[in-house]
Amino acid sequence: MTEVDFPLMSGKDPDAEGVVATWFVEDGEQVREDQLLADVAVDKVSIEVAAPAAGTVHLLVTAEVPVRQGTPIARID
Repeated sequence: MTEVDFPLMSGKDPDAEGVVATWFVEDGEQVREDQLLADVAVDKVSIEVAAPAAGTVHLLVTAEVPVRQGTPIARID
């Protein structure tokens, strides 16, 4: 199992919250390593998050719901 964490994007406030703006995959989908999983945003900055491993992705958060940076947003089995 590999966790996919919300990246630390705000060096000024590591406790800042952000959102998964868009999921590019669906829960239970097979993904390959380096496949784009989501677009995440903190304030007005957004980045894309890629899969660190291949497997079945399980989404742990809903798009547009605030989460703290560093929080797991998905799991790959």
